[in-house]
Amino acid sequence: MDLASVIGYIMGTALISGAVIFQTDNPAAFVDTASVMIVIGGASSALMISFPLGTVLSLFKVFKTVFFNSMPDIAEQIDQLVSLSETARRDGILSLEGRFDDVDNEFVVAGLQMAIDGSTAEAIEDRMRVEMEAIEERHGTGKKLLDELGRFAPGFGMIGTLIGLILMLGNDMTPENIGKGMAVALLTTLYGSIVANLFFLPAAGKLAFLSNAELLAMEIAVRGVLSIHAGENPRNIETKLMAYIPPRLRPETE
Repeated sequence: MDLASVIGYIMGTALISGAVIFQTDNPAAFVDTASVMIVIGGASSALMISFPLGTVLSLFKVFKTVFFNSMPDIAEQIDQLVSLSETARRDGILSLEGRFDDVDNEFVVAGLQMAIDGSTAEAIEDRMRVEMEAIEERHGTGKKLLDELGRFAPGFGMIGTLIGLILMLGNDMTPENIGKGMAVALLTTLYGSIVANLFFLPAAGKLAFLSNAELLAMEIAVRGVLSIHAGENPRNIETKLMAYIPPRLRPETE
């Protein structure tokens, strides 16, 4: 489980709720069912208009990734690629087939299998790049869903506010009624801002970070497989791949 996401959502919700509770004697004044329906229902409806139903239904799986994910271990992957290059240099590239059971990265295995089968470097890179592009496209769709919800929610919050103001101005214009009506009207803007800036947009940011990390691991895999195919020196391969790790972390991995 991604503790950063869990802590962030709990902390954000607690701080906002605490501010409401400590700043007013009537926290119930911040609860309005109609406002929730306008913001959540409106944003959901707009999302279904923007995307096919199957894509919209994948939102639950996408949001789950924010809490349940695993970062690729770049240093471990580099060590494994260097070890494979040592085997290939010592025993020949065909010997790698006997080590596939030790490699848990199917992307690396697929590239090495092409190398063993005698594919050219261009063919191997093209095949691996195509898979990278497909994954990037899928990740981009999931992030786009959350980005759009983050864009729609404040807009429907403003729509709810305008509806509330129209209803308020159409009724008895006593000072007491104006104050109550204005408070309710502004709640939809508040709800829209909260769900956009605490839930949807941060989740989209986390997905972008995870996607970049996975694509970086795949880029290292491509470089490693091509270097093994070319028969490069394992130490040179290690030096090349270590360039993808921030300098402050390299001593720990080396």
